[in-house]
Amino acid sequence: MAFSGSLRARFDMWDWFETDLANSSYNFVGVLLRLSLAQQKKRYEWQIEGAVPWLINLPNDAIAPPPQGQLGFGANYFAANGRKDASIFIKQGFFRFNGLGGDKASSLKLGRFEFNEGLEIIPTDPSLATIKREHISQRLIGVFGFTHVGRSFDGLHFSRTSKNDNITFVGARPTEGVFQLRGWRELDVDFYYGAFTRDVKTKNGESDFRLFALYYHDGRDVLKTDNRPLPLRLADDKNIRITTIGGHHINVFKAGSGKADTLLWGVGQFGAWGNLDHLAGAIAAEAGYQFSGGLADKIKPWVRAGYFRGSGDGDPTDNIHSTFFEVLPTPRIYARFPFYNLMNLEDSFVQLRLKPHAKVALRTDLHHLRLSNSNDLWYTGGGAFQQSTFGYVGRPSNGEKTLATMADLSVDWNITPATTLTFYVAGARGGGVVEKIYPNGRNARFAYIELTRRF
Repeated sequence: MAFSGSLRARFDMWDWFETDLANSSYNFVGVLLRLSLAQQKKRYEWQIEGAVPWLINLPNDAIAPPPQGQLGFGANYFAANGRKDASIFIKQGFFRFNGLGGDKASSLKLGRFEFNEGLEIIPTDPSLATIKREHISQRLIGVFGFTHVGRSFDGLHFSRTSKNDNITFVGARPTEGVFQLRGWRELDVDFYYGAFTRDVKTKNGESDFRLFALYYHDGRDVLKTDNRPLPLRLADDKNIRITTIGGHHINVFKAGSGKADTLLWGVGQFGAWGNLDHLAGAIAAEAGYQFSGGLADKIKPWVRAGYFRGSGDGDPTDNIHSTFFEVLPTPRIYARFPFYNLMNLEDSFVQLRLKPHAKVALRTDLHHLRLSNSNDLWYTGGGAFQQSTFGYVGRPSNGEKTLATMADLSVDWNITPATTLTFYVAGARGGGVVEKIYPNGRNARFAYIELTRRF
């Protein structure tokens, strides 16, 4: 048997868009301890892991009346837990059976586990692996590991991996968690995910291709978040049933003296949003280049740019819900200053990565954010995390489209192979959408210092 674990501590500094109705500037600390016991045999393996999240100095005055609402993650944690500040629960507990029916390439996991869609195959090229981890994975299904609770899934996970291909099927129900400290119980939500992934290596580079389908069902008796008038939403007690079909292609190849990369990702959605038909979609296109030679060999500059669009709903009175639904994602990967998510959003960005030392990595982004449809809402959140609240929040656009311009900088220092220190700082200048809701000040800032130790 093997014992392992991790301890993560983060000091958050929030300065939300300004209001006189609540405290928009505060600090708090989050600590997460994870302890795991596991055993691996030739034909099977098992793992049981406990989690102990602890929240210190949460603000009790950072929730303003609608539409200003909860002012950052500190307010989200307090709204979900009140004055409760710690818990202990089983994060994972599963058996995995290998070599099913004599097929050495297959495995079946049963129990409680973590799952991040898009990571079925990890490319051997480190640049392609980075793109897949930070620009493909968890757009629709993820553990939301940036929060101090996260989410797990109860169900089954089948995987078959050959030399270049992978077939994956997952059927599961998410647990409570994310902002809710109580991570024991399942939600009345389930999903079924199937994917085929192929990784191709050539003399010139490496590419990764995936086709997938995802069915999501939400049976909770909870008020849905969308752009309909409140009486219509209150009268809607039918379930959400949405099918998402999509895929991605990412590629890294030699170009001149350096390396170039491309990314395409897209999905279409259909089904039922309670009483409404659901028809929506999203697309992402990105490209980048890594320079080499001279100074570039020392600092390893990598420049990337891209565009994302998640559809919005243009008519709150018709019978169709057209807002792209993110399902159960890890939104912070795509909104590093998490005052927005990918629903009803257009995001144009440029990005620069540097690696001036083997142990130090720098990244800075500049994002111009607009709503896809000015008749829809400004959405935040990452999906279902407790039985009594929907998991997504919407603020009115007031007929505006420009959300904000956001710039950020992160520094990751791998002090030792088991210890990482991260510093992050971001600032946002709100556009017309923000200004109409927060007339006292449309600037916001977010920073944190995080230390992670694995053992």
